[in-house]
Amino acid sequence: MTRHRFAFCGAELAAVYVVADQDRELHLAELTGNRGVLYGLPAILAVAGHSPAANAFRSGRPLWLTPKELATFIEEDPHHIPTRVGNGAPQSPARISLGALPLGHGDQELGCLIVAGEVGDGFSADDRSLLELYADQVAAGLESVAARFAGRKAPQAHLGQSLVPDQGGAFILELSTGRMEAHAHVLELLGLPPEQFDGQVETLLACAVPDDMPALMALVEPDRLAAAGGQQLAFRIRRPNGELRWLGLRCRVEVDPTGTPRRVLGVVADATYLRPSADEVSVVQRLSATLAGAATIREVSRLVVAALREPLGACRVAVGELELERLRVTALDPPEPDAWPEVWRSEWRSEWPDVALSDLPTLQSALRGGHMSLWPPGADLEPGLLGVGPGGLAVLPLPAEGRMIGVCLVGWATEHRFGPEERSLLTATAGLAGQALVRAHALDAGHELATMLQRSLLPRKLPELPGGVAVARYLPATAGLEVGGDWYDVIPLGDAHVAFVIGDVQGHSAGAATIMGQMRTAVRAYAVEGHPPDVVVARANRLLVGMETDLFATCGYVDLDMEEGIARVVRAGHLPPILRHPDGVTEEMAVEGGPPLGVLEAAEFPMTEIGLLPGTLLILLTDGLVESARLHLEEGMRRVCDVAAEADPLDVGGLADELVMRVGRRDDDVALLLLRYDGTRGRPKRSHWTVWRLPKAVLHARRFTARTLRAWGVVEELDTALLIVSELVTNAIAHTQGEVGMDLTLSTDRLRIAVNDASPRSPVRPVSVSWEATGGRGLLIVEATAMAWGSVPLSGGKQVWAEIPWRHEDPAQ
Repeated sequence: MTRHRFAFCGAELAAVYVVADQDRELHLAELTGNRGVLYGLPAILAVAGHSPAANAFRSGRPLWLTPKELATFIEEDPHHIPTRVGNGAPQSPARISLGALPLGHGDQELGCLIVAGEVGDGFSADDRSLLELYADQVAAGLESVAARFAGRKAPQAHLGQSLVPDQGGAFILELSTGRMEAHAHVLELLGLPPEQFDGQVETLLACAVPDDMPALMALVEPDRLAAAGGQQLAFRIRRPNGELRWLGLRCRVEVDPTGTPRRVLGVVADATYLRPSADEVSVVQRLSATLAGAATIREVSRLVVAALREPLGACRVAVGELELERLRVTALDPPEPDAWPEVWRSEWRSEWPDVALSDLPTLQSALRGGHMSLWPPGADLEPGLLGVGPGGLAVLPLPAEGRMIGVCLVGWATEHRFGPEERSLLTATAGLAGQALVRAHALDAGHELATMLQRSLLPRKLPELPGGVAVARYLPATAGLEVGGDWYDVIPLGDAHVAFVIGDVQGHSAGAATIMGQMRTAVRAYAVEGHPPDVVVARANRLLVGMETDLFATCGYVDLDMEEGIARVVRAGHLPPILRHPDGVTEEMAVEGGPPLGVLEAAEFPMTEIGLLPGTLLILLTDGLVESARLHLEEGMRRVCDVAAEADPLDVGGLADELVMRVGRRDDDVALLLLRYDGTRGRPKRSHWTVWRLPKAVLHARRFTARTLRAWGVVEELDTALLIVSELVTNAIAHTQGEVGMDLTLSTDRLRIAVNDASPRSPVRPVSVSWEATGGRGLLIVEATAMAWGSVPLSGGKQVWAEIPWRHEDPAQ
């Protein structure tokens, strides 16, 4: 059908072909403009045939033909491009140039746009770029029609909605001067009389709705990152008569040889297919009104999640901020960790997870591009995103102040096709959310600084443990500054020992969080030095007493031998641990306690020892989980015991989530540390030898080692072990004073040889040893023969150890 006279960047005719017949044919869906340019275009083209439309569709790249090249095509197959000039018979065009531009890409191959005009030298480079952008606009409109008629006949011209925008125009913006060359149709769309246009981009920006202004500014003032590819945006304008109209903008950024953006080439077209329904308008209006009163990052995020999940019928919605190459999630729905991918759950150390962007390359790419990305069912996404939306995923970068400050993820579990109404709602929401987050940052700067401080002081990830699984949760308070002094830590020690620490500094302030960080660092340092639990806690107490602070802290410390199952527990004013035994019986551990840290410098902290059977759950917690103005401490502890008794001991993460989800409004922050003790496959064998400072001390140590290892069934590794014993014992006797001891430990897969001495100086491996030197080769020999070796400080000295691999023929050993 012929409609209004079409004219755009030298093109006088436009024809839209849509794919049909199971992708075997291209059907002419709409023809507009001067039909005298190309007369009698075929209604059906074979995709496998030789025609500009078919060739461009198959290759996925635009095809541009000058008059001479078009004549060659006509000579080869005149039936596919019959032409005429004026009203005469078909003949070779003397000045007609043609472009064939594929519509859609990848899984969304929609068809092809044919444009033609009397351009004797062919379309210029600028015209080609603008026509390609125009083709993208046509594809967007075609997508909306295809979505409405999904599963039915391909859209044809008689469907009422035009596939070629009724009005559209181009512009070229010189970034150095701000001067803009705008097509008359651009001004007509904006309702701006040509005589009122002064050639400045600001004049056109003034027509946009204020909420859409930030996203527009990011396009017309691009940085080097934004110049990497094409940009697209749907935005709203207010015409002089008060009419609100949706326009679609697509642009490309040209750069100079240094990579600096030089020009912006863009196409603006009517986008009425994006006009939201009355319900969607009300959603956006309600969201805009509620965000205006939101004062914190958490509140803004919760409002955005609530505004999107139900109207879109989504299964998962998450909002997060960008922070040091990580996505710090600030709100999500549903809140249960099991509803989210494994890469999210592994980083779930607080109320919400924070995920490394390097684990989500698709998300990184969307943020660099700065535009919304919609992924259909079955898209090739990394597991961290595919698990969010297996049936469809929307990635919405949140723009503000010319940059991307966050992202919103919307996912569907079952197959979901994106309609134009959803696109408009998502686009409007992204702009509102980005601006609201910036406002919240300004209002909430103190809280954000304190929260960032506290998050940085907590372990980012717990270590993997031999013979057990540990998980942790931390929730800030929901009242006051929302920052406190609760902390936890898991510290691997030598000889298969692991320290589990939990503590609570008095108060809720940035000062409390600072003291918390200092205490956590001190406890970790004392523990790694090899001190027993009571000494670790006593030294941390003296350190806090010496600080210039009136704050005190409570602490629970458990040193667990992962092979023997022996736990040594010290309590400094803290709640006792809770044990769930393998038979399901759950109880508070009877542990003698000392005063809180920082109260008495000479305080004593008694140590309690208890044996754990494989399958036991150890629960360490702070009082924020079990005590509040509405909950007595005894009742809170009883509730934790009841929940743990009914829980599946194999799912420690699920138990942690269930415990923290029972906490509503929190007057205090909450720290929770859980361990499932599984035990190792076999109990290690241990033996100790005191090395007497005799002339034959090394010989006696070798003989003791040989007797012990033969009794343990170690045969092939014996020579290597004796060589290592000789070197380590010789170094200890020659370079230290005081008592020397040797420990042999045989576990399921390795033999550990450790020599303890009274010197705090760590051994230094020589860089090189000359042939004439009489010493210095000992550590080089140990390094060459051992699987691993090292040195750790001990109370009053150090331990130098080496390990060699060992595997017994009987796996039961």
